[in-house]
Amino acid sequence: MSPFNFTAIGGNLTTAPAIMGNTVLWKPSEKSALANYIFFEALEEAGLPPGVINFVPGDAELTTRVALSSPDLAGIHFTGSSAVFQSLWKGVASKVDAFRTIPRLVGETGGKDFVLAHASANASEVAIALIRGAFEYCGQKCSAASRAYIPKSLWGAVSKEIRERLSQLKVGDVANHDTFMGAVISQASHQKLSRVLAAAKDDAAVKFVSGGKTWSDPGYFVEPTVLEVSDPHHALMKEELFGPVLSVFVYEDDAWNETLDLIDATSPYALTGSIFCTDRFALHHAESVLVNAAGNLYLNDKPTGAMIGQQPFGGGRASGTNDKAGSYLNLLRWASPRVVKETYLPQRDWTFGA
Repeated sequence: MSPFNFTAIGGNLTTAPAIMGNTVLWKPSEKSALANYIFFEALEEAGLPPGVINFVPGDAELTTRVALSSPDLAGIHFTGSSAVFQSLWKGVASKVDAFRTIPRLVGETGGKDFVLAHASANASEVAIALIRGAFEYCGQKCSAASRAYIPKSLWGAVSKEIRERLSQLKVGDVANHDTFMGAVISQASHQKLSRVLAAAKDDAAVKFVSGGKTWSDPGYFVEPTVLEVSDPHHALMKEELFGPVLSVFVYEDDAWNETLDLIDATSPYALTGSIFCTDRFALHHAESVLVNAAGNLYLNDKPTGAMIGQQPFGGGRASGTNDKAGSYLNLLRWASPRVVKETYLPQRDWTFGA
């Protein structure tokens, strides 16, 4: 079951089990069915035998119900929301005794990905990472920066550069090469983000640093938005939005250790995260404390753009099963190992002394 945002993910979700000898039903997102179908046609043109991967667009609920009714269902390879993956897991569990094989479930789901800056970090580098990490592809990446923790001593310079650069950033038709950001994927996404921003404008705990506008003409556009949030436990610091909205908590410089604990405990997700720091001792300490907070951790780099072939991708906690797409770990989930023993000296006496 593949998402709308990366056509390549659909290729990975389907070919990994196929490579390991399985036949596959490919249920694409209805928002990107054509792109996925073109990829499917390319696979068959390249020599993929008919029937190995079967392209099945359509209603997600109906497709899921039919798949779960088959005793031959052996696994689900999923990328999408945490809520949908959890519902799939419950569906499998409710009828587990009906399957010939207990299904393998592999999921890469949501994230509330963080950027943490230390007082030793370079303010300009942090600002650029926040802009690119939060607003490329309208923030519609599960790895996109969605919450940031910036020390008070850096925030003035970071926020100033963010405002200056975002004022030059063009939102509009992506067919124009000078456009940085296009529309969000759907009307439903646009409406959700519009509601979030409208509520933020009436929230005393939220200050708009930049952005906040939404429009449609046609297409569904959301201005790159940075919000300074005074409450580190605010919903804006916890919940995935999947759009171009970045929430920032400004912490006191001497609260570095407390901020590490805050990052680890605030969100249920653990997909990606970034630490900007030139103090090697502080960097190593942060990496140790946040060992379970991100399946893909970036040091002095934005939390997006895993390098294909070098950085297998995935996270734990509510972000999925962390089976690391792009690695042998993922491939092994689609194999059922068998061990065979043959003896050429069979026992001929039942006693222990034989």
